[in-house]
Amino acid sequence: MDKAGKTMFQCDFDGTITPEDVSFMILDAFGSRGWRRVLAQYKEGKITVAQFNTRAFTTVKADEETLVRFVRDRARIRPGFQNLVSYCQRRGFRFVIVSNGLDFYIKTVLSRLGACDIEVFAARTGFGADGIEARYLGPRGEPLEDRFKESYLGSFQESGYRVIYAGNGFSDIAPASQAYHVFATGELLAACKEKNLSCTPFDDLGDIVAGLESLA
Repeated sequence: MDKAGKTMFQCDFDGTITPEDVSFMILDAFGSRGWRRVLAQYKEGKITVAQFNTRAFTTVKADEETLVRFVRDRARIRPGFQNLVSYCQRRGFRFVIVSNGLDFYIKTVLSRLGACDIEVFAARTGFGADGIEARYLGPRGEPLEDRFKESYLGSFQESGYRVIYAGNGFSDIAPASQAYHVFATGELLAACKEKNLSCTPFDDLGDIVAGLESLA
C-alpha cells in the first residue's frame, strides 16, 4: 500500500470506535419512546437519515451541558483506538471519522481521549427549546439528506486517495462496497457475507491494526 499513493482510513464512529451507538444511548435516555419506530422507517428506506435525525432528536429537550456530561460518563471506547490512530500516523495514512452521528458527542469523546486533532465529518448539531437540530453538509458545503458517508468517500477518491473503510452498521454497507478494503463487524459484517463482499472481521480495533499489517 505504501507504494500505491495516498491512503485514507475512513472510520465510522457509533458501534465502530464505540461498542455501543452513542446516539441511541442519548435517544433512549432523553428522547421519545417511539424513536425506534422512526429508525425502522429509515432502515426500510422510507425516510432519509436527515429525516430520521429530525424526527428523533427534536424530541430530546435536555440542554447541551446535560448531554455532554451524559456522554462523558456513559460512552465507552472499543479497545485499540489509540493504537489504530498511531499506526495510521506512522504509515502516513490520513485518518478521518465520517459518521451519521452528531458532531457534539463525537468531539466530546475525542476530547476526553486527548484526540481533538482527528478530522470529524458528522451531523452538525444545534441546541434549542425545540430539541436538537442536526444537519448534514457534504464535502463542498452542500446540504445533504442522505448518502452522507458515500459522498465523503467519493470525494476522497476523487482527490486521489485509496480508501480503507471500517464500520459496523446499516449505513456503512453502501460506502463499504466502494472502498479498497473493508474492516467490518455487526450488521456490516453480516451484509458483507450475504453480498460476498470481501472484508476483514474485527472485534476490537487492534484487530484492524493486524489486518492493515497484512494488506499488500
